Amino acid sequence: MKVLKAGEGKKLNLLKETESEVIFSGSRLMFLLVHLKPGQIIPEHRHPHEQMGICLRGKAEFVSEEGKFLVEAGMFYWMKPNEQHSVKVIKESTFLDVFSPPREDYLEKIALAKK
Repeated sequence: MKVLKAGEGKKLNLLKETESEVIFSGSRLMFLLVHLKPGQIIPEHRHPHEQMGICLRGKAEFVSEEGKFLVEAGMFYWMKPNEQHSVKVIKESTFLDVFSPPREDYLEKIALAKK
């Protein structure tokens, strides 16, 4: 068993002014903690991974093929594999994203940062 506090995960530089960390990455899923500032935008993208998450604090507008959704603290979200989506942060936010399978691209970035 492993136990971590926020801030003890593997740091990941995804976007400018974004603090992200991989909390755990197993063989089938990954927990990613993401801190975003108001006005930040995660540009439209897609990936082959299923993505679920919870907004731990803050507020953001999620846009996907399914429509626009206001996501606030305590709310959960789910994106199907390859579903196009983007995020615009309204209020300083922290999200816990869960990916299945784990994001290989994120694991590669962490490995490269160690070198």
